[in-house]
Amino acid sequence: MVQAGLAQPAPSTGAPAMAAAAVHVALKIPSGGGPYARAKHYQLVEKDLDASIAWFWKAIETGDKVDSALKDMAVVMKQRGYLDDAVDAIRSLRHLCPGKQSQESLDNILLDLYKASGRTKEEIELLKHKLRRIYHGQAFPAGKATKRARSHGRKIHVSVQQETSRVLGNLAWAYMQQRNFMAAEAVYRKAQMVEPDANKACNLALCLMEQGRLGDAEGVLADVVAGAFRDGREREHGGGKVVRKAEELLERIRAETGGGEKEAGEEDGVEADEMAELLDMVARQWAAPYRKSHRRLPVFEEITPFGREQMAC
Repeated sequence: MVQAGLAQPAPSTGAPAMAAAAVHVALKIPSGGGPYARAKHYQLVEKDLDASIAWFWKAIETGDKVDSALKDMAVVMKQRGYLDDAVDAIRSLRHLCPGKQSQESLDNILLDLYKASGRTKEEIELLKHKLRRIYHGQAFPAGKATKRARSHGRKIHVSVQQETSRVLGNLAWAYMQQRNFMAAEAVYRKAQMVEPDANKACNLALCLMEQGRLGDAEGVLADVVAGAFRDGREREHGGGKVVRKAEELLERIRAETGGGEKEAGEEDGVEADEMAELLDMVARQWAAPYRKSHRRLPVFEEITPFGREQMAC
């Protein structure tokens, strides 16, 4: 790892200085010569990622914009392929960023790192943690059913319904990577009950195909092609692209020759049954009225009998 202590580039004068200032403004690089500003300069102007990592470390050590420095450093480490180092850095230093928004951002970066490094078990555990936070009413501001978030650089408002469906979709995909298709199917189906969308429908069909249930998969894909999911969520995922994906999967099904449906293994079936029972409870709560006096969000009002670990799927 490159060590901090690199000299800051000598300040320019005249027209070059003005050009440099314009670059800083355009790239939103902080002014001044502090460690965080230097790190951003090396990251965005010099394109020297190892040097930027060294200066992000220095910023954290000296208390210079610690929240931003830790998040930016982890992102740059991922770019450089230092995936395990980035995970270790977040785990060991996140206590320096106590804010709820910072902790949520760090969790999202960890999820990306786990996915990129194939650490599926840890990814699943963190997704369960996010579900616990929704369950306990900690993922949204008190008394609110929506929160602000960022999507592709845009600020958007996300409802508890959308967030729950998104997390469940990611959890189902993680189970797919473990080839635990029974569990993945259960989660996909309940995510679709919370908020249906074409992208998750295609993933559900793929999950069914992996189990050899081609007829069931064909029925799901036929709905996608027929436009059953043409709404704002489908447009967000790129409606035409999703339909093309469904058509390609249908072609694969039609090309299949023989082979009956696979039977689920006993272990997967048990886990899927437990999850299906729990997520049935979750899905039924969307019709429940929201009462601001309650700390928990309405979707989870009647899941109290389930223990914390069960709620975590």
